[in-house]
Amino acid sequence: MPEIEYAFLADAAEVQPGSKFYVLGGGITRLSGPSLPFVHPHLSLVVGLRLTSVERNREHELGFVVTAPDGAEVANATGRVVSHGPADASDVVLTIAVDLWNMTLNVAGEHAVRITVDGSERKRLPLTVTRVQQASGPEPPRYLA
Repeated sequence: MPEIEYAFLADAAEVQPGSKFYVLGGGITRLSGPSLPFVHPHLSLVVGLRLTSVERNREHELGFVVTAPDGAEVANATGRVVSHGPADASDVVLTIAVDLWNMTLNVAGEHAVRITVDGSERKRLPLTVTRVQQASGPEPPRYLA
């Protein structure tokens, strides 16, 4: 079964097949909003699958589910991926970026992004959701360096 070499959340990501990938704001583990529920406009889930020569040129099911602290599903998706390549003995890493648009977060607390490969959970990413307390009164001056 393919292994997950890396997985993380980012503000945005772009993957070019057979080449490198580009990430903005990688390593997200916390989301905040002014009130609950709130809609987070966009996240990217980046997953790198390590495939052996035997696992290449075959379909694999990649899925994810975002769960709330009580286990309720917030978002989910599955899809099939294939890494084509020569039949040499080296492993390859197939990088996939999944866009999550307009995700509604109803409750504060420890959420999780559970990633599955061929129906088996292989990785879990923490995602803390909080409500931002807005200070009352005038806003303090901001300084730019």
